[in-house]
Amino acid sequence: MAAPKKGRSASAQSRPGRSLAFILIAIAALTGGMFLSGHPTPRLGIDLAGGTSITLTAKNEPGQPNAINQTNMNTAVDIMNRRVNGLGVSEAEVQTQGSDNIIVNIPKGTNSKEARDQVGTTAKLYFRPVLATEVSGSAASASPSPSASSSSSSKATDKATEKATSSSSASPTSSATSQGRAVTDALKADSTPSASSSASSSASPSASSSASPSANASASAAATKLQAQYTALDCTDKAQRAKAGEGSKATDPTVACGKNSSGQWQKYVLGPAEVRGTDIKSASAVFDTQSAAGWKVTMEFTSGGSKKFADITGKLAKNQSPQNQFAIVLDGDVVSDPFVQQALTGGSAEISGSFDQTEAQSLANMLKYGSLPLDFKESSVTTVTAALGGEQLHAGLIAGAIGLGLVVIYLVVYYRGLSIIAIPSLLVSGALTYVIMALLGPTIGFALNLPAVCGAIVAIGITADSFIVFFERIRDEIREGRSLRPAVERAWPRARRTILVSDFVSFLAAAVLFIVTVGKVQGFAFTLGLTTVLDVVVVFFFTKPLMTLLARRKFYASGSKWSGLDPKALGAKPPLRRTRRPSAPVDPKEA
Repeated sequence: MAAPKKGRSASAQSRPGRSLAFILIAIAALTGGMFLSGHPTPRLGIDLAGGTSITLTAKNEPGQPNAINQTNMNTAVDIMNRRVNGLGVSEAEVQTQGSDNIIVNIPKGTNSKEARDQVGTTAKLYFRPVLATEVSGSAASASPSPSASSSSSSKATDKATEKATSSSSASPTSSATSQGRAVTDALKADSTPSASSSASSSASPSASSSASPSANASASAAATKLQAQYTALDCTDKAQRAKAGEGSKATDPTVACGKNSSGQWQKYVLGPAEVRGTDIKSASAVFDTQSAAGWKVTMEFTSGGSKKFADITGKLAKNQSPQNQFAIVLDGDVVSDPFVQQALTGGSAEISGSFDQTEAQSLANMLKYGSLPLDFKESSVTTVTAALGGEQLHAGLIAGAIGLGLVVIYLVVYYRGLSIIAIPSLLVSGALTYVIMALLGPTIGFALNLPAVCGAIVAIGITADSFIVFFERIRDEIREGRSLRPAVERAWPRARRTILVSDFVSFLAAAVLFIVTVGKVQGFAFTLGLTTVLDVVVVFFFTKPLMTLLARRKFYASGSKWSGLDPKALGAKPPLRRTRRPSAPVDPKEA
């Protein structure tokens, strides 16, 4: 038997069973993974399964009457979109409506409460030093004074290590007095550096004394007001939590609420914002495998943010608990309050503690996407039903079934026996598409919406087109007078080139559409791109090997009229035969 020509794979011709075994094992493995994941069906988008629709209305900040503009609204949409995607939610829609509204649609099946909390948490992100804190509520009146902090739900580690906290007892009768003294002392301590420096640099006692009364009066009034707010604040009351720190500027001390590691509400007195959310370059949740510390959150700051963070952590490291803590405040809520032991000058920091994966990812998401150019209020939250989408899906599935049926009828009538190759190839392509879509739901949050269903229906035609190109190339070779087995091997390189070019164009169109569009259209583009890639896989690892195997069968090799490869029906040329040249006549005289 002659060896195959150089550059042609012998295994592709003689061992097609390996390719078939590979793709069948892959389908079995993916199907097993689908059932093991507990998601045997694809996740559905909001138009098919329903979900939650949130309307947010922008509001102007004090002193910025023209802040609501198209640029800021578009920036807010982009940040909210990244926030939702940071939770692993796909097919969510975030878009503007009118001049001051943003609509957020979150599909059912995701953690809609967490998504709503993060999307609705629209105020700016600040890092504020903790001046005083205590457990809030009715039982807090007899609890430790504000100067003794309960354990934080997170701690700064590596470069900043948690310090142990102690509780000082206070009698019920002296609780209010103790609170007021703690707030006053905390405010004085916060302004100590500037006060001491001004005192030490003052050469004239009269000048110092003349400036002191008004400054002291102003500080005393602010301290008295903050004292009253802190003493009256009950963080277990939802209405009071919502109003805590209302109207405070970033440059002013304020009060705030947050939960500690025990799930109790903690109330805080916080100093002016030292670092803003815009100073954070990136943040991520990481599992610490080296020290077995569990989940932690890593942060990187911008060049300007690095200096600010180094300054504030340097100051806090010199203080005692709780004034060695900084609070990460988002929308007036303290989401974390880690301790600091030394100045963090490297431009990065880590926060660790009793985090689970969800808490770490949530905090990292807030840090990364926390800063919005505008403040928003939640105008409405509605539940979207899937009734209309369900009807459209039903109609779409009927249309897809009709289209698939017509393709099958065409293949059977026109290609006859070759349809035994085409139809299983379509089934394999459909099985791979379904299983991968089901796995992508829990993996990357992919949700199947109506445009995505349309993309899958369009893919039927793309896949059938690849089979037709291959079959027609084989028929062309048979028309040239070749037998089936060499015709299959000679047709494959030319068909392969055409299929790859065609699928590349389809994939490129899907990729461009996915990049330049948003929302549901991306679902169509994603499905179209996925099915195009799977078309190449199916043709190379299933259709071609199956055709090679069947070409060895007598039914196909003999050119039966029901095989779709009948040489007579195709108008094949007679096979070329070599003929011997007739010899010249012998001259009798010469004989």
